[in-house]
Amino acid sequence: MIPRYTRPEMASIWEPQTRFKIWFEIEAHAADALAELGVIPKEAARTIWAKGKDATFDVARIDEIERETKHDVIAFLTHLAEIVGPEARFVHQGMTSSDVLDTCLNVQLKRAADLLIADLDRVLAALKTRAFEHKMTPTIGRSHGIHAEPVTFGLKLAYAHAEFARARARLVAARDEISTCAISGAVGTFAQIDPRVEEHVAKAMGLRPEPVSTQVIPRDRHAMYFATLGVIAASVERLAVEVRHLQRTEVLEAEEFFSEGQKGSSAMPHKRNPVLSENLSGLSRMVRAYVTPALENVALWHERDISHSSAERMMGPDATVTLDFALVRLAGLIEKLLVYPQNMQKNLDRLGGLVHSQRVLIALTQKGASREDAYKFVQRNAMPVWRGEGDFQALLKNDPDVKKYMSDAEIEEKFDLGYHLKHVDTIFKRVFGES
Repeated sequence: MIPRYTRPEMASIWEPQTRFKIWFEIEAHAADALAELGVIPKEAARTIWAKGKDATFDVARIDEIERETKHDVIAFLTHLAEIVGPEARFVHQGMTSSDVLDTCLNVQLKRAADLLIADLDRVLAALKTRAFEHKMTPTIGRSHGIHAEPVTFGLKLAYAHAEFARARARLVAARDEISTCAISGAVGTFAQIDPRVEEHVAKAMGLRPEPVSTQVIPRDRHAMYFATLGVIAASVERLAVEVRHLQRTEVLEAEEFFSEGQKGSSAMPHKRNPVLSENLSGLSRMVRAYVTPALENVALWHERDISHSSAERMMGPDATVTLDFALVRLAGLIEKLLVYPQNMQKNLDRLGGLVHSQRVLIALTQKGASREDAYKFVQRNAMPVWRGEGDFQALLKNDPDVKKYMSDAEIEEKFDLGYHLKHVDTIFKRVFGES
């Protein structure tokens, strides 16, 4: 995490003070359950809560203890004992470090997912608003980066909305999958602690018990979580790349908002660069980079090892903080995106009607020409226009082979732009419903 790409609410989830607060809550809820079962005195559980609930944990002191113990959870428990006093001996009974670490991590990942889902909702709202604004704004569709057939700019945004709606559903599922708790003790057998303690802690922390933990919560859950973040990041970049292409000087159908006083280049005062979109591409690569270590963390030795630990200490905060920033930046980009319908129409007209070539091809076959002949007739009239020589419609009207099958009026009818947009409403209803 670096401040430049960090939003405070997400960063706070990963701060040491937050982590230690969650660790305390896990330990204190476990103490409550142990007290109800008669394993520890109820007064001890009440004292643990009373002295620790509002405590501010001394991060520097915990770090100091860890330098000697070489164990983060023991360092925390030692500091907690300094706060709680003699009753601290009843803390952590029957538990192992992973019970605290894994349950805490899942609490943090669940909270992070809540923020990311809210971010996605803002992206979806922006895409929906702008999609309806430009529902029928005609523009050229491109395949391989080359002019193909007409679409609308609203459809481009509807495509993105559908994609991010899928992203939201996946993240909701990933949040549910990661929301498990393990308080099962060494090697996960509950030998030293009653399973009812786990059930109590899980409910108190907004989680559910892990069906079977091998001292650690299985990392396939985490792999799916980070894979989901990676796919969302890929969708962010897909939309960012579209904006970058549309802002190219030769295209200029849309561009990022350029604020008063903004500078595009230190050398060239005229520049307006797609810096936000380019930034989003870079941030997306970083989020996706954490997918591979998450997958590799699944294969741990036997009932546990800690080869996953170092990677998760980085990837948990970094991936969620980075994606949080990227989604909010993307939402703002779409909300303020400058759209130029006149340039879209100019580009539509740039190839002199070639975008209607398929309609002519189909019409010729329906009139009796073989597909091979029809393709040849249309292509030989299209290629001069591609080189800037002549008008496509005029060339077709002067082609004797074409005129055997189609009249001038029939040819002209195939150049109707509206024909390509007749099912836009259908697509919008599929994406947005009847709204």
